[in-house]
Amino acid sequence: MATETAIMVPDDPGHAMRARLVERFHRLRSRSTALTSRLSDEDMGAQTMEDVSPSKWHLAHTSWFWETFLLEPYLPGYEAFDPRFGYLFNSYYEALGERQPRAARGHITRPGVAHVMAYRAHVDGAMERLIAACDDAVLGQIAALIETGIAHEEQHQELILTDIKHVLSVNPFGEAYGKAEPPSVQPGPVAGWIECTGGLDEFGADGGGFFFDNEGPRHKAWLGPFALSTHCVTNAQYAEFIADGGYEAAGLWLSDGWARIQAQGRLCPLYWRGAPGEWREFTLHGERELDPSAPVSHLDYFEASAFAEWTGYRLPEEREWELAARQHDPQATRAMAPDGWLHPSAADQGSLFGGVWQWTRSAYAPYPGYRAQGGALGEYNGKFMCGQFVLKGGSALTPPGHVRASYRNFFPPQAQWQMTGLRLAKDV
Repeated sequence: MATETAIMVPDDPGHAMRARLVERFHRLRSRSTALTSRLSDEDMGAQTMEDVSPSKWHLAHTSWFWETFLLEPYLPGYEAFDPRFGYLFNSYYEALGERQPRAARGHITRPGVAHVMAYRAHVDGAMERLIAACDDAVLGQIAALIETGIAHEEQHQELILTDIKHVLSVNPFGEAYGKAEPPSVQPGPVAGWIECTGGLDEFGADGGGFFFDNEGPRHKAWLGPFALSTHCVTNAQYAEFIADGGYEAAGLWLSDGWARIQAQGRLCPLYWRGAPGEWREFTLHGERELDPSAPVSHLDYFEASAFAEWTGYRLPEEREWELAARQHDPQATRAMAPDGWLHPSAADQGSLFGGVWQWTRSAYAPYPGYRAQGGALGEYNGKFMCGQFVLKGGSALTPPGHVRASYRNFFPPQAQWQMTGLRLAKDV
């Protein structure tokens, strides 16, 4: 999901910074293990398609990241937990050598879950020693890397949930990840439009706090007048599209998307079950009756584009979304909690953040002046800037505090297993 050239210049080296980093690190690591605490060892080793990585792999890979980029270079005398883990848990860093193929991560029966947890404990203790013992000059140097590691593991926390959802969905008994009930929905404003005059403006990260390198450089761009829907497209609206023959009307679809749904015989979003008028949906809380007012989720780019074409509107440009999002506080959205409601809800409507990641029609490409940093970390974002589209806003599975207006998530257009939906835009 996103490169790791985080830019955060610490301004208070010393005890306060150390205490803050240790607290944030442990809160992060505890959330990762909490997300897997209700899973069996068998659950955590399963890989049901190439895009899905086993939960065990996510726990180990994030530990490998801390070990590789922080502990080995900066903690004197650090000994790797197991030198073989570099091959097993490197994701895609060519500069760091060969690795287990992504499609074969489910073949890793050893180390087992208990061994992976021991690896996490080893890394956690070493990270605490590093933060406590390094001198202030080193602390100032590694603070940005620590922020990057935190953001990286937060991305994998969301992947733990989206991946285990797919694993559970193919279980013949439709096992639930956990029990929870949807949040209560308070009466809110009816759906409308956020109108923007456009013009010349600046976009991208503004340099305050942490950001990934693909969010910059900050640059100017011109937008024509536009409007963005206040609400994401709902399940009820998408059901109308299906009932009107949306999956049978070639004129609504991009060519690659039409070929894909024809080849797959697809007639509804991933995880929808049943038939028009009686749709049900598989969620992390088991199969449930479709909530008509909740944002529709698990659409690929082609489905989102076809729906927008059916309505006569369009998907937004990523800079349009960013401009409109400046009116909304990403921290005011419903926060993901391991024991909370892990699905889009009508309660998520009315803000540009949360609920579902929203497809834009912007290709994931470098901003003007972008250059990836050198070394292995430079592989995190830049090398994926081809054949993918930008998504905005975060989802019901995104860790709290993770997103911002400039954040650029990205996936290939055929991706469905992420919690992705859409909101409409129009020219004014």
